[in-house]
Amino acid sequence: MIFLSHLINGLSLGSIYAIIALGYTMVYGIAKMLNFAHGDVIMVGGYISYIVAHNLGWGAIGGILMSILVCTVLGVLIEGLAYKPLRGASSLAVLITAIGVSYFLQNAALLIWSPDPIVYPSLVDLPWMSFSIGDLKVSSVTTVTVLCCVLVMALLTLFINKTKMGKAMRAVSEDKGAAQLMGINVNGTISVTFAIGSGLAAIAGVLMCSAYPVLTPTTGSMPGIKAFTAAVFGGIGSIPGAMVGGILVGLLETLAKAYISTELSDAVVFAVLIIILLVKPAGLLGKQVTEKV
Repeated sequence: MIFLSHLINGLSLGSIYAIIALGYTMVYGIAKMLNFAHGDVIMVGGYISYIVAHNLGWGAIGGILMSILVCTVLGVLIEGLAYKPLRGASSLAVLITAIGVSYFLQNAALLIWSPDPIVYPSLVDLPWMSFSIGDLKVSSVTTVTVLCCVLVMALLTLFINKTKMGKAMRAVSEDKGAAQLMGINVNGTISVTFAIGSGLAAIAGVLMCSAYPVLTPTTGSMPGIKAFTAAVFGGIGSIPGAMVGGILVGLLETLAKAYISTELSDAVVFAVLIIILLVKPAGLLGKQVTEKV
């Protein structure tokens, strides 16, 4: 029963990583860049939801919706101001810019909200969604987190495969030049990708702060790194891979903390990642791409 409890906790944590990893993998798959500011958008989503729901008294739904709206707009602004001017620049220049945007968001949060930790009241605590199986108790936050991950994955898959914008995203991912010649607005498509990824970051921020209720300006840094690890684990650029990678990283971290060492849990996760990449460099569900030089 204790092992099953650890599995459920790992599934809940992995679901949060999976939602964050979806943002990473979408941006990389379409724009071919790594947005290392993604973890800090999670932090902004947490603060916005807290202020709107708690300080302004708009309730949980108002806080969640406003968080998604603000993070979506923030994602579009980041892409337009920081990344769009570097569309033709080297990958190193884009990477350095992404790190700079990350530090900017963290320090702006320090100035606006101070470094003092905030105790975050759960916005997804729904008692009717908690249940027990014998001695095993599953909290409503865990249930909502897992269901939210499955729902997000399903809706995103339908969006990518069935909508006109989803087809445009797939075309841009394959070949930006050819997509532009076919009349697709490449810049607009990339902006929509950042908007969706940032909206997902807001959802992940609310779920993460509800499950682990301490909020600081660096809250999103470590989950962001682990979600990026999950995206690489599953095969960066692959949407199913992001979900599989997120769940596996969450399970590995939780089981490592329970049965090996709390201090060594991160080392175990990264060690397994290295082994996977040695065997399958493209990740579990990633595709090996051959480039002509």
